[in-house]
Amino acid sequence: MADSNSVEALIHALRRLPGVGVKSASRMAFHLLQHDRAGALTLSRALQHAVESVRHCVRCHTFTESELCATCQDARRDASKLCVLETPADQSALERTLAYKGLYFVLMGKISPLDGIGPKDIGLKKLFDRVNDGVVTELILATNFTAEGEATAHVIAQGLKDSGVQITRLARGVPIGSELEYVDLGTIAHALQDRR
Repeated sequence: MADSNSVEALIHALRRLPGVGVKSASRMAFHLLQHDRAGALTLSRALQHAVESVRHCVRCHTFTESELCATCQDARRDASKLCVLETPADQSALERTLAYKGLYFVLMGKISPLDGIGPKDIGLKKLFDRVNDGVVTELILATNFTAEGEATAHVIAQGLKDSGVQITRLARGVPIGSELEYVDLGTIAHALQDRR
């Protein structure tokens, strides 16, 4: 191991990334220092610039460099449809499908009592105010299909059940191109239940 506080600090910093342990962080640190110092500087500058300039959209909470994100500013989007997601990464994935033309509300998390995260911590009041603005006619719950995501979707649906807004949930099913014998039983059960 290198005798350097700077190398140790770099390894420790890289370990903050999700899924990166000591070995992966060490491999990345040594690669950048030995083979790609220019890439390390580019990464450093890009990270610093993003941290200094990226903030939350005041309307939907996704990441943006402006007060309002490009999606919220796009007059071609269908403002009557509002899709609720847990993270900006989820929004990015949905946008890449090119299948949704409405607007978004990004919770920046999910309800997780074990982690001390409740409805107030993920901005549900702001979501409820937005849904009740008279413009939204359909709320699409696109939280993840985890226990916390399901709980979050349930709390939102219950909180808005008297709003007059249609509340829908993303469908679950068998992935395209998969074979039933390799799909987990929970997915098959939900696909059968939600068949159309």
